[in-house]
Amino acid sequence: MDTMQALIFHGPGNIRVEERPIPVIGPGEALLKVGVASVCASDLRVFKGEKKAKFGVIPGHEMAGVIQQVGEGVDEVAAGDRVIVCPIIACGECYFCLIGRRNRCLKRVTLGYDEDGGFANYVRIPASLVHLGHVIKIDTEMDYELAAMTEPFACVLNSLESCRVQPGGTMVIIGAGPMGLMHLVLGRALGAARIIISDPVEARLKAAEELGATVCINPEKDNLIKETMAMTSGLGADAGFLSVGNVQPVEDGLGAMRKQGYFNFFAGFPPGSRLDIDANRIHYDELFLTGTQNATTDHYVRAARLLSVLPDARKLITHRYGPSDADKAYESRLGMDGLKAIVRYH
Repeated sequence: MDTMQALIFHGPGNIRVEERPIPVIGPGEALLKVGVASVCASDLRVFKGEKKAKFGVIPGHEMAGVIQQVGEGVDEVAAGDRVIVCPIIACGECYFCLIGRRNRCLKRVTLGYDEDGGFANYVRIPASLVHLGHVIKIDTEMDYELAAMTEPFACVLNSLESCRVQPGGTMVIIGAGPMGLMHLVLGRALGAARIIISDPVEARLKAAEELGATVCINPEKDNLIKETMAMTSGLGADAGFLSVGNVQPVEDGLGAMRKQGYFNFFAGFPPGSRLDIDANRIHYDELFLTGTQNATTDHYVRAARLLSVLPDARKLITHRYGPSDADKAYESRLGMDGLKAIVRYH
């Protein structure tokens, strides 16, 4: 039996590269030959036991590659197609699926958590995922490193659009990790004129400055509210994004918003996280407090197109590993070493 190298999640704190059989596909399914898979903050939360995944699963939901083989009855994609994958297996029939919000599907199953994902040489793409159009073709000129970032950029596009980011507007981003910097890059592309970013890690603030942040704030030295109000003549920012899994900065973030501004909980939090905020601030200033998680298929399609014209996106990739060193991609992220870590399979 032919085998492949795969990263296996055996439980919190326990991942190992092992040999696994190359998946055998059935009718309606497709076999993806993975080009690149990348590590997400959600993968790290699973590793730390803050988010659930099936023991024995192959993680990885950010991936790009080429269709190696298709099963009987598949005409949506063909062998040789270069694709990215929206990893959400949706029922296609519930309320949210019917209104195009499959990321909110009531029976949602996700590659990399519930079914095997992209940290392997090959991935079996289930029939329902193929049928719903979640295997999305990419331009032949688009390399796999860039394409593998479609999933996180789709999530960021959903975040920005949910907060009504407008050309000429002002954004505040709390957290200059990979996802916070993606908000910066895409916010600039959508026309945000002033972007204030806050992070206590100086190396990440330097990366934010190089990517075009208007003001970079170290919250251990500077005051986010004061700096934002000074930049906006006392008005406040139009939209704010919490891109760290920590509720502590929420009060400062809300304090930096203008009346009728939007503030998004983009990051996931450890179980049991609680907030203590002034409810009257929400009421009297008519603030929109929201959260976003993953994205719709439409966001994936548009994010892939946007990435092809966002050269700065590639600067987010700082660490590259081979299949046998996939666990080291986790180590670099857990150690706050650099930004985006990817694994190249082909």
